[in-house]
Amino acid sequence: MSFVVKRARALCGCRFRPQGRTPELGLDCVGLACAVYRIPANRIPNDYRLRSGDADRLQNYVEQFFRKVRKAWPGDLLTLRVAPDQLHLAILSERGFIHADAGLRRVVETPGPPPWPILSVHRRRRKPIEK
Repeated sequence: MSFVVKRARALCGCRFRPQGRTPELGLDCVGLACAVYRIPANRIPNDYRLRSGDADRLQNYVEQFFRKVRKAWPGDLLTLRVAPDQLHLAILSERGFIHADAGLRRVVETPGPPPWPILSVHRRRRKPIEK
């Protein structure tokens, strides 16, 4: 099992909180990615919405820490389109995907492939790109 997947599974059960950045107070999908991949939360803006124009802005931050890949492996970060104007981040596992589920109000591992289109797959860079 990937150490990234192991870290993500350890966060399953954490409560969901919009713009949440700490497991103790709650996580959203961006906070989950920061916690799992050990990205300092202050390096990612917290005044965003994963809708419309803000999606491009967030993708620019993602690309500082991740590189796009063609083939997904467990531990990779998925960018999903959950609605016409809304994106969501999730971590691929061997069983399915791990994400902060707003409907269930917690971080969960959902079996099987995501039910939404995968827009991109990213793998953590060894060193972030400074912008």
